[in-house]
Amino acid sequence: MSPDEIKAVLQAAFDRCDVASCPLSDMQKGILLQILEQIKGSQTGVSDSANPLDELTKQELQAFLEFFKAQEQQDGSWKAQLLNDWLNENDSGAVQFIRDRYGLSWLNRIEPYHFDKYFTKDVLKLKVGDAPAGSLTIGDRIEICNALWEWVQDNGPCTPEWYPCIVINVNQISDGDSSSTDCIVRFYNGAEFEIQGMYEWNRVHWRRGS
Repeated sequence: MSPDEIKAVLQAAFDRCDVASCPLSDMQKGILLQILEQIKGSQTGVSDSANPLDELTKQELQAFLEFFKAQEQQDGSWKAQLLNDWLNENDSGAVQFIRDRYGLSWLNRIEPYHFDKYFTKDVLKLKVGDAPAGSLTIGDRIEICNALWEWVQDNGPCTPEWYPCIVINVNQISDGDSSSTDCIVRFYNGAEFEIQGMYEWNRVHWRRGS
């Protein structure tokens, strides 16, 4: 379906809600239509190169990054959480100001790479308890070898290659007397990859980035 066809379907759904005596609020309709506009923009290649996070005040940025960090640790979608709050007209707590002051159009401009600028700041540092000295933290930039997902040889047809990425989650796993550390990294194209045994059996497959 084209975006225009989807918009027509949405409008028909709005009308049916009205007929069924359960109308959506203007805010709810606006959220759904704004999401549609975002889809249209991505299909036409329209994007905003400015970082929306730069528009926040220092206090707002601190609160928003803490909210983002908490959602990442819980393997949740921070944007979905905010949209659910807005659709259900729930209070978003410390980040309620986003809805009140900036709105959906600002929210929809944010892409995963916009956080990269702030990942190296202390606000997103998260140490792993009992991890080895010099352990990785969220926001660290590293390079990982393609040997993690394919067979490579120094002199073979597939040679080792290194890819820059950023750490987005670190988790220590305990199993009786043994323990290991898993790490999730995000490549600059947005793809994510989980590395098991980060300090144990896979230590040779990553190195710190610049």
